[in-house]
Amino acid sequence: MTVPSDQERAILDCIIANPFVSQQEMADALGLARSTVAAHVASLTQKGALLGRGYILPAARRVVCLGGAVLDRKYQALAPLVPATSNPVTGARSPGGVARNVAENLARLGLPTSLVSIVGEDGTGREILNHLRGLGVDVSQVVVTAEAPTAEYTAILKPDGDMAVAAADMRIFDLYTPAVLDRAWPHLAAANWVFADCNPPAETLATLVERARGAAFRLAIDAVSIPKLARLPRDLTGIDLLFMNLDEANALLGTAHAGLDGARDAAQGLRARGAGGAVVTLGARGTAVATVEAALTFPAVAAAPVDTTGAGDAMIAGTLHRLVAGDALPSAARVGALLGALTTESAASVHPGLSPQLLDANLHRLTI
Repeated sequence: MTVPSDQERAILDCIIANPFVSQQEMADALGLARSTVAAHVASLTQKGALLGRGYILPAARRVVCLGGAVLDRKYQALAPLVPATSNPVTGARSPGGVARNVAENLARLGLPTSLVSIVGEDGTGREILNHLRGLGVDVSQVVVTAEAPTAEYTAILKPDGDMAVAAADMRIFDLYTPAVLDRAWPHLAAANWVFADCNPPAETLATLVERARGAAFRLAIDAVSIPKLARLPRDLTGIDLLFMNLDEANALLGTAHAGLDGARDAAQGLRARGAGGAVVTLGARGTAVATVEAALTFPAVAAAPVDTTGAGDAMIAGTLHRLVAGDALPSAARVGALLGALTTESAASVHPGLSPQLLDANLHRLTI
Protein backbone atom coordinates (compact mmCIF):
# COMPACT_ATOMS: atom_id res chain seq x y z
CA MET A 1 0.00 0.00 0.00
CA THR A 2 1.07 3.66 -0.41
CA VAL A 3 3.12 4.87 2.57
CA PRO A 4 0.98 6.91 5.04
CA SER A 5 1.96 10.46 5.90
CA ASP A 6 3.17 11.29 9.42
CA GLN A 7 -0.31 12.39 10.53
CA GLU A 8 -1.90 9.34 8.91
CA ARG A 9 0.64 7.13 10.68
CA ALA A 10 -0.27 8.73 14.01
CA ILE A 11 -3.98 8.14 13.34
CA LEU A 12 -3.29 4.55 12.30
CA ASP A 13 -1.35 3.99 15.52
CA CYS A 14 -4.36 5.23 17.50
CA ILE A 15 -6.65 2.82 15.66
CA ILE A 16 -4.26 -0.12 16.13
CA ALA A 17 -4.16 0.62 19.85
CA ASN A 18 -7.97 0.92 20.03
CA PRO A 19 -10.02 -0.08 16.94
CA PHE A 20 -13.12 1.41 18.61
CA VAL A 21 -11.62 4.87 19.07
CA SER A 22 -13.80 7.72 17.79
CA GLN A 23 -12.61 10.39 15.39
CA GLN A 24 -13.15 13.04 18.06
CA GLU A 25 -11.01 11.11 20.54
CA MET A 26 -8.22 10.90 17.97
CA ALA A 27 -8.57 14.60 17.19
CA ASP A 28 -8.26 15.49 20.89
CA ALA A 29 -5.28 13.18 21.42
CA LEU A 30 -3.37 14.43 18.38
CA GLY A 31 -4.33 18.09 18.52
CA LEU A 32 -6.08 17.98 15.17
CA ALA A 33 -9.48 19.13 13.94
CA ARG A 34 -12.04 16.34 13.69
CA SER A 35 -12.50 17.15 9.99
CA THR A 36 -8.76 16.63 9.45
CA VAL A 37 -8.94 13.23 11.15
CA ALA A 38 -11.93 12.30 8.98
CA ALA A 39 -10.01 13.24 5.83
CA HIS A 40 -7.01 11.18 6.92
CA VAL A 41 -9.23 8.18 7.71
CA ALA A 42 -10.72 8.41 4.22
CA SER A 43 -7.20 8.58 2.75
CA LEU A 44 -6.07 5.55 4.77
CA THR A 45 -9.07 3.62 3.48
CA GLN A 46 -8.21 4.44 -0.14
CA LYS A 47 -4.59 3.41 0.47
CA GLY A 48 -5.73 0.05 1.84
CA ALA A 49 -4.49 0.66 5.40
CA LEU A 50 -8.12 0.39 6.60
CA LEU A 51 -10.95 -1.69 5.17
CA GLY A 52 -13.72 0.84 5.43
CA ARG A 53 -16.09 1.68 8.25
CA GLY A 54 -15.41 0.30 11.70
CA TYR A 55 -11.62 0.68 11.28
CA ILE A 56 -11.11 -2.92 10.17
CA LEU A 57 -7.39 -3.57 9.79
CA PRO A 58 -6.19 -5.77 6.89
CA ALA A 59 -4.66 -9.18 7.52
CA ALA A 60 -0.88 -9.47 7.07
CA ARG A 61 -1.30 -12.05 4.28
CA ARG A 62 -4.35 -11.67 2.11
CA VAL A 63 -5.60 -12.41 -1.40
CA VAL A 64 -8.55 -10.77 -3.15
CA CYS A 65 -10.19 -12.76 -5.96
CA LEU A 66 -12.04 -10.75 -8.57
CA GLY A 67 -14.35 -12.17 -11.25
CA GLY A 68 -16.84 -14.95 -11.75
CA ALA A 69 -19.17 -16.54 -9.20
CA VAL A 70 -21.26 -19.12 -11.00
CA LEU A 71 -23.55 -22.08 -10.43
CA ASP A 72 -21.94 -25.13 -12.03
CA ARG A 73 -24.01 -27.96 -13.42
CA LYS A 74 -22.07 -31.05 -14.48
CA TYR A 75 -23.43 -34.07 -16.32
CA GLN A 76 -21.14 -37.05 -16.88
CA ALA A 77 -22.03 -39.49 -19.63
CA LEU A 78 -22.44 -43.12 -18.64
CA ALA A 79 -21.50 -44.29 -22.14
CA PRO A 80 -19.79 -42.70 -25.17
CA LEU A 81 -21.75 -39.62 -26.20
CA VAL A 82 -24.00 -39.86 -29.25
CA PRO A 83 -24.72 -36.51 -30.98
CA ALA A 84 -28.25 -35.23 -31.64
CA THR A 85 -30.00 -37.51 -29.16
CA SER A 86 -30.56 -37.97 -25.45
CA ASN A 87 -27.65 -39.49 -23.52
CA PRO A 88 -27.77 -41.14 -20.08
CA VAL A 89 -25.80 -39.14 -17.51
CA THR A 90 -25.27 -38.58 -13.81
CA GLY A 91 -25.72 -34.97 -12.70
CA ALA A 92 -24.53 -32.65 -9.94
CA ARG A 93 -24.65 -28.95 -9.14
CA SER A 94 -22.26 -26.86 -7.07
CA PRO A 95 -20.96 -23.31 -6.71
CA GLY A 96 -18.34 -22.50 -9.35
CA GLY A 97 -16.71 -19.76 -11.39
CA VAL A 98 -12.95 -19.29 -11.72
CA ALA A 99 -12.50 -16.48 -9.17
CA ARG A 100 -14.96 -18.13 -6.77
CA ASN A 101 -13.20 -21.50 -7.09
CA VAL A 102 -9.80 -19.92 -6.49
CA ALA A 103 -11.19 -18.12 -3.42
CA GLU A 104 -12.61 -21.36 -2.00
CA ASN A 105 -9.35 -23.23 -2.56
CA LEU A 106 -7.39 -20.46 -0.84
CA ALA A 107 -9.79 -20.36 2.10
CA ARG A 108 -9.52 -24.13 2.53
CA LEU A 109 -5.74 -23.68 2.60
CA GLY A 110 -6.14 -21.22 5.48
CA LEU A 111 -5.35 -17.99 3.63
CA PRO A 112 -7.48 -14.89 4.38
CA THR A 113 -9.42 -14.34 1.17
CA SER A 114 -12.02 -11.92 -0.21
CA LEU A 115 -14.21 -12.23 -3.29
CA VAL A 116 -15.25 -9.28 -5.45
CA SER A 117 -17.98 -10.47 -7.80
CA ILE A 118 -21.60 -9.96 -8.81
CA VAL A 119 -24.58 -12.29 -8.31
CA GLY A 120 -28.28 -12.10 -8.92
CA GLU A 121 -30.90 -11.30 -6.30
CA ASP A 122 -32.02 -14.93 -6.37
CA GLY A 123 -31.74 -18.22 -4.54
CA THR A 124 -28.70 -19.27 -6.53
CA GLY A 125 -26.82 -16.11 -5.58
CA ARG A 126 -27.69 -16.55 -1.92
CA GLU A 127 -26.56 -20.19 -2.07
CA ILE A 128 -23.16 -19.19 -3.48
CA LEU A 129 -22.60 -16.45 -0.89
CA ASN A 130 -23.72 -18.57 2.06
CA HIS A 131 -21.39 -21.37 0.99
CA LEU A 132 -18.42 -18.99 0.89
CA ARG A 133 -19.31 -17.37 4.21
CA GLY A 134 -19.31 -20.83 5.77
CA LEU A 135 -15.71 -21.26 4.60
CA GLY A 136 -14.64 -17.90 6.01
CA VAL A 137 -14.38 -16.01 2.69
CA ASP A 138 -15.11 -12.27 2.94
CA VAL A 139 -18.01 -11.63 0.53
CA SER A 140 -18.77 -8.10 1.70
CA GLN A 141 -17.70 -6.70 -1.68
CA VAL A 142 -19.94 -8.95 -3.80
CA VAL A 143 -22.60 -6.90 -5.60
CA VAL A 144 -26.15 -8.33 -5.50
CA THR A 145 -28.33 -7.14 -8.39
CA ALA A 146 -31.90 -7.61 -9.60
CA GLU A 147 -30.89 -6.71 -13.18
CA ALA A 148 -29.75 -10.22 -14.19
CA PRO A 149 -29.78 -13.79 -12.82
CA THR A 150 -26.73 -15.37 -11.23
CA ALA A 151 -24.39 -16.80 -13.85
CA GLU A 152 -24.66 -20.51 -14.69
CA TYR A 153 -22.23 -22.91 -16.36
CA THR A 154 -23.15 -26.37 -17.64
CA ALA A 155 -20.53 -28.97 -18.59
CA ILE A 156 -21.14 -32.26 -20.38
CA LEU A 157 -18.38 -34.71 -19.52
CA LYS A 158 -17.29 -37.85 -21.31
CA PRO A 159 -17.32 -41.14 -19.37
CA ASP A 160 -13.61 -40.63 -18.53
CA GLY A 161 -14.31 -37.20 -17.00
CA ASP A 162 -12.89 -35.08 -19.83
CA MET A 163 -15.11 -32.25 -21.07
CA ALA A 164 -17.10 -32.84 -24.25
CA VAL A 165 -18.93 -29.51 -24.44
CA ALA A 166 -19.96 -26.68 -22.14
CA ALA A 167 -22.47 -23.82 -22.13
CA ALA A 168 -22.41 -20.65 -20.07
CA ASP A 169 -24.91 -17.89 -19.28
CA MET A 170 -22.65 -15.06 -18.12
CA ARG A 171 -24.77 -12.01 -19.02
CA ILE A 172 -24.59 -10.72 -15.46
CA PHE A 173 -20.89 -9.95 -15.83
CA ASP A 174 -21.71 -7.20 -18.33
CA LEU A 175 -22.71 -5.30 -15.17
CA TYR A 176 -19.22 -5.76 -13.71
CA THR A 177 -18.19 -2.18 -14.51
CA PRO A 178 -15.18 -0.20 -13.23
CA ALA A 179 -17.54 1.18 -10.56
CA VAL A 180 -17.37 -2.25 -8.90
CA LEU A 181 -13.60 -1.79 -8.64
CA ASP A 182 -14.02 1.70 -7.17
CA ARG A 183 -16.36 0.32 -4.50
CA ALA A 184 -13.96 -2.47 -3.54
CA TRP A 185 -10.67 -0.64 -4.04
CA PRO A 186 -9.69 -0.43 -0.33
CA HIS A 187 -9.91 -4.24 -0.16
CA LEU A 188 -7.73 -4.58 -3.25
CA ALA A 189 -5.23 -1.96 -2.07
CA ALA A 190 -4.76 -3.83 1.23
CA ALA A 191 -4.06 -7.22 -0.38
CA ASN A 192 -0.75 -8.94 -1.03
CA TRP A 193 -2.08 -10.44 -4.26
CA VAL A 194 -5.14 -9.66 -6.35
CA PHE A 195 -6.30 -12.43 -8.67
CA ALA A 196 -8.71 -11.70 -11.53
CA ASP A 197 -10.30 -13.91 -14.15
CA CYS A 198 -11.40 -12.58 -17.55
CA ASN A 199 -15.14 -12.67 -16.88
CA PRO A 200 -15.48 -8.88 -16.33
CA PRO A 201 -15.68 -6.63 -19.41
CA ALA A 202 -12.55 -5.39 -21.18
CA GLU A 203 -13.00 -1.87 -19.77
CA THR A 204 -12.97 -3.20 -16.21
CA LEU A 205 -9.91 -5.38 -16.77
CA ALA A 206 -8.07 -2.51 -18.44
CA THR A 207 -8.90 -0.26 -15.47
CA LEU A 208 -7.67 -2.91 -13.04
CA VAL A 209 -4.38 -3.41 -14.90
CA GLU A 210 -3.79 0.33 -15.20
CA ARG A 211 -4.46 0.97 -11.50
CA ALA A 212 -2.35 -2.04 -10.50
CA ARG A 213 0.72 -0.37 -12.02
CA GLY A 214 0.68 2.17 -9.18
CA ALA A 215 -0.49 -0.15 -6.40
CA ALA A 216 1.49 -2.15 -3.86
CA PHE A 217 -0.34 -5.44 -4.46
CA ARG A 218 0.73 -7.90 -7.11
CA LEU A 219 -1.76 -8.79 -9.84
CA ALA A 220 -2.40 -12.25 -11.28
CA ILE A 221 -4.86 -12.90 -14.12
CA ASP A 222 -6.26 -16.07 -15.68
CA ALA A 223 -7.46 -16.09 -19.30
CA VAL A 224 -10.48 -18.40 -18.61
CA SER A 225 -11.07 -19.18 -22.30
CA ILE A 226 -9.99 -18.23 -25.81
CA PRO A 227 -13.07 -16.03 -26.48
CA LYS A 228 -12.35 -14.00 -23.34
CA LEU A 229 -8.73 -13.30 -24.26
CA ALA A 230 -9.89 -10.26 -26.23
CA ARG A 231 -10.75 -8.61 -22.92
CA LEU A 232 -7.09 -8.38 -21.93
CA PRO A 233 -5.25 -5.18 -22.87
CA ARG A 234 -2.62 -5.63 -25.58
CA ASP A 235 0.05 -4.21 -23.27
CA LEU A 236 0.27 -6.68 -20.38
CA THR A 237 2.46 -4.38 -18.28
CA GLY A 238 1.00 -4.25 -14.76
CA ILE A 239 0.13 -7.96 -14.73
CA ASP A 240 2.65 -9.62 -12.44
CA LEU A 241 1.56 -13.17 -13.27
CA LEU A 242 -0.49 -14.49 -16.18
CA PHE A 243 -2.04 -17.98 -16.24
CA MET A 244 -3.04 -19.59 -19.56
CA ASN A 245 -3.18 -22.96 -21.21
CA LEU A 246 -1.15 -23.41 -24.38
CA ASP A 247 -4.14 -23.00 -26.73
CA GLU A 248 -5.03 -19.69 -25.08
CA ALA A 249 -1.42 -18.48 -25.22
CA ASN A 250 -1.17 -19.36 -28.91
CA ALA A 251 -4.42 -17.51 -29.61
CA LEU A 252 -3.20 -14.40 -27.81
CA LEU A 253 0.27 -14.42 -29.36
CA GLY A 254 -0.78 -15.55 -32.84
CA THR A 255 1.62 -18.49 -32.64
CA ALA A 256 1.42 -22.25 -33.13
CA HIS A 257 3.66 -23.50 -30.33
CA ALA A 258 3.36 -27.20 -29.49
CA GLY A 259 4.55 -29.47 -26.70
CA LEU A 260 6.30 -28.50 -23.48
CA ASP A 261 9.08 -26.66 -25.28
CA GLY A 262 6.39 -24.72 -27.14
CA ALA A 263 4.66 -23.92 -23.85
CA ARG A 264 7.95 -22.55 -22.54
CA ASP A 265 8.32 -20.38 -25.66
CA ALA A 266 4.73 -19.17 -25.23
CA ALA A 267 5.41 -18.25 -21.59
CA GLN A 268 8.40 -16.22 -22.72
CA GLY A 269 6.23 -14.61 -25.39
CA LEU A 270 3.74 -13.49 -22.75
CA ARG A 271 6.58 -11.92 -20.79
CA ALA A 272 7.71 -10.12 -23.93
CA ARG A 273 4.21 -8.59 -24.11
CA GLY A 274 4.70 -7.09 -20.63
CA ALA A 275 3.64 -9.74 -18.10
CA GLY A 276 6.03 -10.03 -15.17
CA GLY A 277 5.74 -13.81 -15.11
CA ALA A 278 3.74 -16.46 -16.94
CA VAL A 279 2.49 -19.99 -16.28
CA VAL A 280 1.42 -21.92 -19.39
CA THR A 281 -0.22 -25.28 -18.77
CA LEU A 282 -0.45 -28.30 -21.03
CA GLY A 283 -2.74 -30.54 -18.97
CA ALA A 284 -1.35 -34.03 -18.39
CA ARG A 285 1.78 -33.16 -20.39
CA GLY A 286 3.11 -30.62 -17.90
CA THR A 287 3.61 -26.92 -17.24
CA ALA A 288 5.95 -24.13 -18.37
CA VAL A 289 6.96 -21.15 -16.26
CA ALA A 290 8.73 -17.96 -17.34
CA THR A 291 10.17 -15.36 -14.97
CA VAL A 292 12.65 -12.54 -15.36
CA GLU A 293 15.39 -14.99 -14.39
CA ALA A 294 14.58 -18.05 -16.50
CA ALA A 295 12.05 -20.17 -18.37
CA LEU A 296 11.60 -23.82 -17.49
CA THR A 297 9.22 -26.76 -17.75
CA PHE A 298 8.20 -29.59 -15.46
CA PRO A 299 6.07 -32.70 -15.95
CA ALA A 300 2.51 -33.10 -14.71
CA VAL A 301 1.87 -34.79 -11.39
CA ALA A 302 0.74 -38.37 -11.92
CA ALA A 303 -2.96 -38.70 -11.03
CA ALA A 304 -5.97 -40.97 -11.33
CA PRO A 305 -8.48 -38.43 -12.64
CA VAL A 306 -12.19 -38.63 -11.92
CA ASP A 307 -13.22 -35.17 -13.20
CA THR A 308 -10.91 -32.49 -14.58
CA THR A 309 -13.31 -29.58 -13.91
CA GLY A 310 -11.71 -27.01 -11.60
CA ALA A 311 -8.17 -28.38 -11.91
CA GLY A 312 -6.89 -25.18 -13.51
CA ASP A 313 -8.47 -23.05 -10.79
CA ALA A 314 -6.87 -25.26 -8.12
CA MET A 315 -3.53 -24.88 -9.89
CA ILE A 316 -3.84 -21.11 -9.66
CA ALA A 317 -4.81 -21.23 -5.98
CA GLY A 318 -1.96 -23.55 -5.07
CA THR A 319 0.51 -21.29 -6.86
CA LEU A 320 -0.79 -18.14 -5.14
CA HIS A 321 -0.82 -19.93 -1.77
CA ARG A 322 2.91 -20.60 -2.05
CA LEU A 323 3.74 -17.19 -3.54
CA VAL A 324 2.14 -15.51 -0.53
CA ALA A 325 4.25 -17.79 1.68
CA GLY A 326 7.38 -16.50 -0.06
CA ASP A 327 8.19 -19.24 -2.61
CA ALA A 328 9.66 -18.37 -5.99
CA LEU A 329 7.29 -18.82 -8.93
CA PRO A 330 8.77 -22.10 -10.28
CA SER A 331 8.47 -23.78 -6.89
CA ALA A 332 5.02 -22.30 -6.26
CA ALA A 333 3.74 -23.47 -9.65
CA ARG A 334 4.87 -27.03 -8.93
CA VAL A 335 2.74 -27.03 -5.77
CA GLY A 336 -0.07 -25.54 -7.84
CA ALA A 337 0.24 -28.43 -10.29
CA LEU A 338 -0.01 -30.87 -7.37
CA LEU A 339 -3.21 -29.23 -6.13
CA GLY A 340 -4.60 -29.38 -9.66
CA ALA A 341 -3.86 -33.11 -9.79
CA LEU A 342 -5.49 -33.68 -6.40
CA THR A 343 -8.60 -31.86 -7.63
CA THR A 344 -8.92 -34.13 -10.67
CA GLU A 345 -9.09 -37.08 -8.27
CA SER A 346 -12.28 -35.64 -6.75
CA ALA A 347 -15.70 -35.42 -8.38
CA ALA A 348 -16.03 -31.82 -7.12
CA SER A 349 -14.68 -28.65 -8.74
CA VAL A 350 -12.93 -27.88 -5.43
CA HIS A 351 -11.55 -30.82 -3.49
CA PRO A 352 -13.90 -31.13 -0.48
CA GLY A 353 -11.14 -32.48 1.75
CA LEU A 354 -8.61 -29.79 0.85
CA SER A 355 -6.53 -28.52 3.77
CA PRO A 356 -2.90 -27.57 4.39
CA GLN A 357 -2.44 -31.04 5.87
CA LEU A 358 -3.77 -32.77 2.73
CA LEU A 359 -1.45 -30.72 0.53
CA ASP A 360 1.57 -31.43 2.76
CA ALA A 361 0.76 -35.13 2.85
CA ASN A 362 0.98 -35.29 -0.96
CA LEU A 363 4.15 -33.27 -1.52
CA HIS A 364 6.03 -36.53 -2.05
CA ARG A 365 4.18 -36.86 -5.38
CA LEU A 366 6.20 -33.99 -6.85
CA THR A 367 9.04 -35.29 -9.00
CA ILE A 368 12.45 -33.97 -8.08
